[in-house]
Order: sequence, then C-alpha cells, then structure tokens
Amino acid sequence: MVGDVMDKLGFLRQFLPPRIRPLRDDMVVIGRAMTVLEADVFDENIASDNNPVMAKSFGLMLEALDDLKLNEVYVCTGASPRYALWGELMSTRAVKLGAAGAVVDGYLRDTNGILALNFPAFAYGSYAQDQGPRGKVLDFRIPLEIDGVRVRSGDIVFGDVDGVLVVPQEAETEIFTAAIEKARGETLVRQAIENGMGAADAFKKFGIM
Repeated sequence: MVGDVMDKLGFLRQFLPPRIRPLRDDMVVIGRAMTVLEADVFDENIASDNNPVMAKSFGLMLEALDDLKLNEVYVCTGASPRYALWGELMSTRAVKLGAAGAVVDGYLRDTNGILALNFPAFAYGSYAQDQGPRGKVLDFRIPLEIDGVRVRSGDIVFGDVDGVLVVPQEAETEIFTAAIEKARGETLVRQAIENGMGAADAFKKFGIM
C-alpha cells in the first residue's frame, strides 16, 4: 500500500530490485537509512599515496558500522556480487546499537548466526566469500542509487517478503497518512467482495483494487 500511494504521488521508482530478499520470509525491516558506499578492490591492504582508505582492512566499514544509530538501517551498495557485504559479527554489533536491520545490494553470510539473532537482513541470498581482500567501504551517510532508486541517509526503508522500498524523508508524513487511509479502504473492498460484490463493481465504488 505504501508503494501504491507513492505511485499516485509521482514517486514511481522507489522499490529496490526484487532480488533483494529477506533472509527469512517473516522478517520485516523499517527504519531510517544509513547509507554505505562499497567498492571492489583486489588486495586487502593497498599502499596508496592517493587514498589512505585503501590501506585499511575493509576501508571505512567498521567506522560505518559503529556509526549506526537507534532504529537505523545499514543500506550498502556499489560492489559487484562476488563477496558478502554483511555477516553475523556485523549483525551482533548492529543489535547492540539498536539498529533496525540491514539491506545490502549483494550477498550476506553467516546465515544461521544472523537467524539466531533474529536480525532483519535483506540481500540477494547467502554466499560465504569474505569481502576482506575484495571490497572496501569508501564512505557512508552519502546519497546512493540502487538500480535507479535514490537512497539518502534519513529516508525511511520499509521491507518485507514482498520487497523493499524507500520513502523520501520530505514526503513521509503525506505518504504514510495516505497509506493508512488506503488500508482502511482495502478493508471495505475485501468485505464487499466477501459479501458477493464483483471486482469491477467494487473498484467502481471504492476506486481501490
């Protein structure tokens, strides 16, 4: 319903790609985005006069993780899907900080450990290959795009088994207010259909389907 409302308001590209799925179907994530930019590298510690981040294991990943605030969602993109962007120890730290979940444009690992923590994690799936010699976080709390969907720190990330969407911070009150009204309307439509009304007549009367 939130996605439907955003369509009506002109926000037409707010769903992240459907390959980003919850680790378990009953997981739900909702919180404010803490954006993280990852990039592929080809060695774990690279001496560089141009960028001191290259000499750090994982780049700024540990700093980004430690910067998570209460009810924030770690949202990471920028890497190729050849290694995991999230794992059990990261989840453990995120839980301690009160984070709401993690959404990564790639894979995660340590599946059983994350499930044991009951931490909402969304990814392509599970893949154990480590990011250590393959990827580094270059920056965080900066604007990102995932398949054309703009994500900024502070935007609301809302996801379940049907997908993950991004609610722009500047329109969140209007969007969620309209979604609640739509939910009430859908209840009336469902009741009408259960009582025998045809789908076409229900749409004509309520404008919802």
